[in-house]
Amino acid sequence: MQSVGSKNTKPELAVRRTLRRLGYGYRLHRKDLPGTPDIAMIGRRKAIFVHGCFWHWHGCAKGRLPKSRQDYWRPKLERNVHRDRTKIERLESLGWQVLVVWACELGDPEALAHRLQEFVDGCKNPIDIERKLR
Repeated sequence: MQSVGSKNTKPELAVRRTLRRLGYGYRLHRKDLPGTPDIAMIGRRKAIFVHGCFWHWHGCAKGRLPKSRQDYWRPKLERNVHRDRTKIERLESLGWQVLVVWACELGDPEALAHRLQEFVDGCKNPIDIERKLR
């Protein structure tokens, strides 16, 4: 577990590349914000967390509880989920909007781009996204 990175992970880099292609600027790992979001758009007051499905106990196939040592893993993953909720609530109480991107969502780049653009500026037109990605 010591070798599991918390910054600049492959899923995080994929989200950052997509945001850059869409033309958005951002700041990384702002320690002055609750929970140190992976990506922060200060002027827009938007924060993005990129979560690994296992470590943050997502409901997908990769986010399942291991069959062995459940007495160790269940409390550990429950603490992670509780900590995630707390930091999102703290950011929202400060007037920030928060988006969680799960690692399993990165398989469809167009859907990811659409979701990110919709979160950042409310664009719901897929044609606009296709133009920006080219």
